Amino acid sequence: MTGNGIGTLGERSLHAALKEWYARPGDQLEAAVEGFVIDIVRGDLLIEIQTANFSALRRKLTALTEGHAVRLVHPIAREKWIVRLDAGGRPVSRRRSPRRGRVEDLFNELVHLPTLITRPTFSLEILLIQAEQVLQDDGQGSWRRRGWSVVDHRLLNVVDQALFESPEDLLALLPPALPHPFTNRDLAEALGVRLRLAQKMTYCLRKMGTVEVVGRQGKAFLFTLLTG
Repeated sequence: MTGNGIGTLGERSLHAALKEWYARPGDQLEAAVEGFVIDIVRGDLLIEIQTANFSALRRKLTALTEGHAVRLVHPIAREKWIVRLDAGGRPVSRRRSPRRGRVEDLFNELVHLPTLITRPTFSLEILLIQAEQVLQDDGQGSWRRRGWSVVDHRLLNVVDQALFESPEDLLALLPPALPHPFTNRDLAEALGVRLRLAQKMTYCLRKMGTVEVVGRQGKAFLFTLLTG
């Protein structure tokens, strides 16, 4: 699991459902472009749907954005239900997870390729979704899940979308009441997120050239926004 996004295990049905939801009449699905298989080709736009692990797409996206408009579509679970199945695959329980994803969670993945958004050919679209995570009591899962395995993720609904086409679009996610200069803790408290996520946000924004370090407050870096 990465942040509040969708994990890498059992993601195939989620990926397929998102591709079906996103596709329009006339789109080409699973089309070959320059030796790569693209989820959706819509005219001159190449669309890749990635539920997690942006680092796996680094070479592909870097190559394709050299000569094509590319959009990376990523789901974040605003609401998630945990479905448990017994060893035979029969439902045991279903409960809502207390964790709620938000757009800012995109930085949990963007940290793996933070400079790509500086290319005019690249855009990132976030889909806030309702989803189910399906666990099965097969004894093969991690000790954290007490042997339960993640066997699937299911799309229930897409509830919102957000498109980012430039570093400035991402910079707009910072709260207007943020002090200047500010620390990662200031950012975390202003947004109501964990410090680790705030650190990933400022790391990405620094790499994009929209934020810079201007000093320290004790051991904490002080950041300011770059404009113009």
